[in-house]
Amino acid sequence: MLEFDDIQHILLTRAPALTGRYEFLSFKDPAGARRWLAAMLPLVYSARTMRETLDQDRRWINVAFTWNGLRALGVDDRALATFPEEFRTGMVARAQMLGDTGANDPKGWVDETASKDLHGIAILFARDAAERERCASEHRRLLAECPGVEVLSSLDLEATPPFEYAHDHFGYRDRLSQPVIEGSGDAPTPGSGAPLKAGEFILGYPDESGVAPPLPQPEVLSRNGSFMAYRRLEEHVGKFRDFLQANGATREEQELVAAKLMGRWRSGAPLTLAPDKDDPQLGADPQRNNNFNYKREDPHGYAVPLGSHMRRMNPRDTAANMNRRRMIRRGGTYGPYLPEGSPDDGKERGIAAFVICASLIRQFEFAQNVWVNDRNFHELGNERDPFIGAHDGTLEFKIPKRPIRRKIVGLPAFTTVRGGGYFFLPGLKALRWLAGLGGAK
Repeated sequence: MLEFDDIQHILLTRAPALTGRYEFLSFKDPAGARRWLAAMLPLVYSARTMRETLDQDRRWINVAFTWNGLRALGVDDRALATFPEEFRTGMVARAQMLGDTGANDPKGWVDETASKDLHGIAILFARDAAERERCASEHRRLLAECPGVEVLSSLDLEATPPFEYAHDHFGYRDRLSQPVIEGSGDAPTPGSGAPLKAGEFILGYPDESGVAPPLPQPEVLSRNGSFMAYRRLEEHVGKFRDFLQANGATREEQELVAAKLMGRWRSGAPLTLAPDKDDPQLGADPQRNNNFNYKREDPHGYAVPLGSHMRRMNPRDTAANMNRRRMIRRGGTYGPYLPEGSPDDGKERGIAAFVICASLIRQFEFAQNVWVNDRNFHELGNERDPFIGAHDGTLEFKIPKRPIRRKIVGLPAFTTVRGGGYFFLPGLKALRWLAGLGGAK
């Protein structure tokens, strides 16, 4: 039975927000940090509270901490040592394995998330910009009352038009394939698979292996918590549009190339079900747009290329142990919208997302290392994920086609990592425990 009153809401429910703000924090004084956390506690909703108040609320807040942040709050070394190695060492130390090299190297990150002084994050999702600014102003006043709590950087989220559905700056419909947690009360859409054991995402519950993995200690700190991998990815929209024009003589050909790279048309319609022509109605229908597999319907990738983003990040029935690899994604877009046909303005825009899972190494790091950056994924030879793989201009993308496949060489980097980090998302009881360390009330 899920403990809805103790689980931070971001794990189970997506906020109906058009804007948001992330504030990355450093704790110079443990007492000041605990005072800040105590003041934040009433603002952090449980999964139950969010569901009960969703229609009337205008803002939703979460807080999470790095391993160094837990130490800065006063967690002792004995307890800290029980956390997984990948979380203890942090994302920066795992850069080589994650593919964060070259332009993606943490040395080039722009938001101080590569700093050892990164201790926590305050996550805000809001219905509109006015509510976001009101909350940001309130938080500034709180920080002024908490000595030693400093903002290293912040990032404002902005939905991209049109606002009828979520999509990234490249124009692809988003939020189409998310796992459902057993006991959450949610029903999976056709093709999304059966609900997964809670322990795949939330600590303290059995996972798909049938057992509950050992918890970091003390249990009050870790139970009902989860790990989050934060990724800030700049999307090079102008470069992407130039690439499509260079590889498609007509608008229709350009859209087909865009669909082959993703595995879906930008409307969300999957190529497995609409291989030759876009079907926006299919793309908008959650009862149909995910209802497919690959082993029988498209084993050789004539519809969805074997190296496409969608096929890499969710191989479905063509990969082993898929139930142990699924992840929950939350977040949003940032930066100004670049209208179609407008020249690149040089401004940064992209996606700032959280990948939520119970095991960073088994879920997130596996996906990055094997699915995203393995050149020989599906024996492709010289490819990486066309959107989020590490690209240096020497890789290719192959589109199976009869009688002769198409091979695009010199694939450019459409995204660049601009920030990242590993966070622990505690349950609400854990937040109260952390706020009370050192005798603070």
